[in-house]
Amino acid sequence: MSTSLVLPAPLVQARRVTTVSENNREPTDGELIEHIAGGDRSAFEELYRRYVRAVLGLALRRIGDRGRAEDATQDAFVAIWRSARTYDPRRGAGAPWLYAVARNAITDGLRKTPETTAELQDGPAGDPGPSDRAEGAWVAWRVHRALEVLTEHERPLIELAYWRGLSQSEIADRLGIPLGTVKTRTRSALARLADELDGELS
Repeated sequence: MSTSLVLPAPLVQARRVTTVSENNREPTDGELIEHIAGGDRSAFEELYRRYVRAVLGLALRRIGDRGRAEDATQDAFVAIWRSARTYDPRRGAGAPWLYAVARNAITDGLRKTPETTAELQDGPAGDPGPSDRAEGAWVAWRVHRALEVLTEHERPLIELAYWRGLSQSEIADRLGIPLGTVKTRTRSALARLADELDGELS
């Protein structure tokens, strides 16, 4: 099913640069974003094609009204075009960056107009769609980035608890430290993460 969205109007006059793929392979998302930073409209069109459904799905989930969600999606891609120069491939892949920019643009739009509540669908949920996968990638990336604020004593506790699924007693045995120390450091680490991620994962 095709979407009725069109490329954002502010990009119609954008400078067009030919995107070249080495060895006839498709460029990565990050490479497309780097081309967009140089004014490449064809790279933007390709990135738009890849992610318009995922971004629209996110907007629909957060807004609940299709018309407003389509407007928010257009705003999100305008923000992606304008922010492309801020992308740094050394800090992560293109998709999480794109999703973060889009999410911020949608959130900014919600602040300007009242948010409506999306109706819950009846029946069991299906397999994760593109927007769910994109959001999952962004959340994972953001949490990994947030772990950098933890001390060298706190980070292993969180990784063992949430990536390995160990209990606090098992962590104490694994690291050879008292259970009370594990509990104290875990509380401190979670408080630090909550401050770092405040409002971003809601």
